[in-house]
Amino acid sequence: MKLRYVVLAAPLLLTLPGCATLVQGSSQEVSIVSNPAAAAISVDGKPMGTTPAVVRLTRQESHLLRLDLDGYQPFEMPLERKTSGWVWGNVVFGGVIGVVVDASTGAMYKLSPGAVDTTLTTRTAVVEGRRTIEVAIVMTPDPSWEKIGQLTRE
Repeated sequence: MKLRYVVLAAPLLLTLPGCATLVQGSSQEVSIVSNPAAAAISVDGKPMGTTPAVVRLTRQESHLLRLDLDGYQPFEMPLERKTSGWVWGNVVFGGVIGVVVDASTGAMYKLSPGAVDTTLTTRTAVVEGRRTIEVAIVMTPDPSWEKIGQLTRE
């Protein structure tokens, strides 16, 4: 009698999606905050708004986050694809089919870090196209900077 229920339930279990697909989906929201705010966000070269923001990214692959703001050095950070703990739910409940479903949708992964909060660094000099040099005056120099010249009054 019990074997009959198992035989009837087996096709139903085969049609269920993977555990991670059900629980977390194939995309992930990543919070991005910068100080100062209003930095342009791009992910994999595609514009995604300005900080602060929450962007939705696919879990299928790693991404490259870039923040740009005039007067500040560009900030880049990889968002790495790592295996999610939900994949173990498939080992226990979903079996091979659950793992295959989660792998094909990207749901078996998570992006790390899941939130970015950074302070942008002031840009002190920029050479663009060998025709322009922008120089910023600072009142307290960083001790790691190399002195290459000094302006004096005549």
